Amino acid sequence: MPSGGGLNLQVLRPPLQKERVVVVMGATGTGKSRLSINLATRFPAEIVNSDKIQVYEGLDVVTNKITEEEMCGVPHHLLGTINPNSDFTANDFCHMASLAVKSISARKKLPIIVGGSNSYIEALIDNENYECCFLWVDVSLPVLNSFVSKRVDRMVDVGMVDEVRNMLNLTADIDYSRGIRRAIGVPEFDRYFRLEPFIDDEERATLLEEVISDIKNNTRNLARRQLEKIYRLRNIKGWKLHRLDATDVFRKRGKEADEAWDRLVAGPSSVIVSRFLYDVSPKVRGKVAAIRSAMAAAASH
Repeated sequence: MPSGGGLNLQVLRPPLQKERVVVVMGATGTGKSRLSINLATRFPAEIVNSDKIQVYEGLDVVTNKITEEEMCGVPHHLLGTINPNSDFTANDFCHMASLAVKSISARKKLPIIVGGSNSYIEALIDNENYECCFLWVDVSLPVLNSFVSKRVDRMVDVGMVDEVRNMLNLTADIDYSRGIRRAIGVPEFDRYFRLEPFIDDEERATLLEEVISDIKNNTRNLARRQLEKIYRLRNIKGWKLHRLDATDVFRKRGKEADEAWDRLVAGPSSVIVSRFLYDVSPKVRGKVAAIRSAMAAAASH
């Protein structure tokens, strides 16, 4: 009690509220970006990209960046903004992502962190005192493997080969361990581009098929590794992940697929996020009620 005999309201004040963030996780190709847009158009939100390759400027096809049209006007942070020749580390991500989260929260909007680089997400969550809602979009591996293989074919159809060719400087040694050149779909083309001027059309076609096959295999391996990390975060670190099984969505086409997405992924996610943002637990309600009662009692004296 203070010397004046009144109630010390400072003691009764609740601690500063943690910044609330939604984290959308999942293997490559599962629909994380789609879900983040679904949520950001239902809640006042902005998106922070956590894909360590999509942070780089350029190679939009190879890195499968969300398009301007697909963004639906939702602001995105750390997407295609980093010099493609620089090394963007987990520490760099934590620093820049935390600034983005702080800025978004200060504007009374919800930060949605989305991407497949689970090591970067883990580093951010470990270093920052956030209150998190984790959404995990999951697709069975056999179904996902089929999808990502077809996605690679579509990427080839819309210009992936020329996009990589225009970026690489084959007159010099290329370090494929740095910057955007680490992206799946870049180092696989090295041998093809170096041999291309010296082989005939049939040999070029055969070699290109081998490159595309390598890209598909590497993408499938990436999906498997991403899932292993998610399992570790859930089972070893105890992250409370809301798993959303989108497998049935990928088995359907057109309107049926869209309806399945809304029923199995977008709809449940909206309910989960709504509860995360607006529901107050009984324990917290009890504390708030006690504080209000104490303040009312103090005011009456």
